[in-house]
Amino acid sequence: MTRTLPLPEPDLAARPHGLTVERLMKASPEAVYRAWTEEFDSWFAEPGMIRMRAAVDEPFVFVTRHENQLHPHYGRFLALEPQRLVKLTWVTGTKGTSGAETVVTVELEPAPDGGTHLRLTHDGFYDQAGVDQHDSAWAHHVLPHLDDVLTANH
Repeated sequence: MTRTLPLPEPDLAARPHGLTVERLMKASPEAVYRAWTEEFDSWFAEPGMIRMRAAVDEPFVFVTRHENQLHPHYGRFLALEPQRLVKLTWVTGTKGTSGAETVVTVELEPAPDGGTHLRLTHDGFYDQAGVDQHDSAWAHHVLPHLDDVLTANH
């Protein structure tokens, strides 16, 4: 019987470009973790257009809509620590990661006010242009939207 081995993490040596965004979220670490692992289509993916189960090495696919076009995203979970860490691969097309298997790491720490200090690192881009595009999206659109959705739902 063949034993299943853990899949290796992507080798990012040839794609050294990355970014880090930090945000103080109003929601608790539990709510933010759940949003990234169980409720992804309530704030990021198109509702119902997702196949995702939060388990290490488990592949996922979801679709987003931007400027009335659908954009598939693919990946797998690399590490999961409830209320603390979500690490996953992230692959999109030419208007995203250009097919590179990038790595998104979301670190969560409780904030004194009951909220969450979120640190998102996205590594493995081919060039600085990809970094700049994603840095702006994460900082100015995606994470503020997640904060708004979680605040409205809780």
